[in-house]
Amino acid sequence: MLAAEQANQRRVIKTVQKKNFLKLGRFEASPRSASSRTTLPQPHILSGSVGYHITEIFAVEAALGFAPDLGEGDWKPITKQLVEENHVSPDISKMTFIGNVTFQFSPIYGKVALNSRNIINFDIYGAFGMGATRTVDDLNALQALNDPIALATQVQTHPTTTFGGGARVIFNEWFAVRVDGRSLVYIETVNSTTLEMKNNFILSGGASFFFPNMP
Repeated sequence: MLAAEQANQRRVIKTVQKKNFLKLGRFEASPRSASSRTTLPQPHILSGSVGYHITEIFAVEAALGFAPDLGEGDWKPITKQLVEENHVSPDISKMTFIGNVTFQFSPIYGKVALNSRNIINFDIYGAFGMGATRTVDDLNALQALNDPIALATQVQTHPTTTFGGGARVIFNEWFAVRVDGRSLVYIETVNSTTLEMKNNFILSGGASFFFPNMP
C-alpha cells in the first residue's frame, strides 16, 4: 500500500523548464540589406531598424532605409532597350529614402530542437504602420532633362502606408537572422499634373541583435 502511494506521488511531479529566449522588455537592432521587387530599376537599399518588445507578441519598431541614386547605373537591360532602341520614355521613379514606424504582432512562434543541447527558436510576425518615402524621377530616362514641368516634381516626399510581415530564426539569447517583406503605398505626382498610386514591395534580409541581456 505504501509503495503504491509513493508511486502515485512520483507520477504527479512536474518540472518547469526555463525558456531559453525572451523578447519581453528588450530592444532589437536589425541592420538589413533590401531591394524593391516592383520598380523598374531595382535599387539596392541599406536599411536598419530599432524595435522595443512590449510583450512576447507585441512590439513597436522604427526603421530607416537609404538607396543611392546611381543614374544610368541603376538601369536594367530592359530600361536601356526602351530608351535607346525603342525611344520610349518609361516612368522611372527611384526611391532614395524610406522612414516608418510600425506596430508588430507575432502570433506564431516556436522552437526546433536540433539535438539534445541546441534549440533554435523562431517566430512569424505581421506589421503595419505609417511613414514617408522620398523619390527622384529619372529625367534622363523620361527624356525630360530640360522640361520645367517635369523638373517641378522631380524630387518628392510622400506620406506612406506600410504593411507586411516576416520571420526570425533565433540562435541564442541575443542573435537572430531575419527576413522581412513590406509593401509601401503612396500617391505620387507625375509631371506636375497626374496623381498616381504606387505600391512598392521591399524584400530585405539581415541580422537582429537583442539587448539588454535576458534576466
